[in-house]
Amino acid sequence: MAHELVMYTRTLGCPFVSLARRVLADAGISYREVFIDKDPQARARLLEWVGFLSVPTLIVAEAGSVLPVSAPSPLPPGSSPRGIDRGSMITEPDAAQLNAWLVRNHLVDEAAPRA
Repeated sequence: MAHELVMYTRTLGCPFVSLARRVLADAGISYREVFIDKDPQARARLLEWVGFLSVPTLIVAEAGSVLPVSAPSPLPPGSSPRGIDRGSMITEPDAAQLNAWLVRNHLVDEAAPRA
């Protein structure tokens, strides 16, 4: 089955979301957004996965799904999720971290230029 990129985000502005959108646009990657401030179930999923309401959280999902294709690697208790490659998920990455994650998950063939 085909995979797609899903970005958990919110309607209010966020510099990490703006950066992710720019990196994805530069790489020509399409994605679907799930807004945690409009969808209580999405908000609950994000809290369960990340422990925080950290956006953007990007996942690789089966086409049409809002769940990661595989369970994300666990975070050490009390640690920040920022920029940690968790396999099928990454939260609040910088441009280099996001590009590396996209390549590793076969969403791009090679790293796009840094934003």
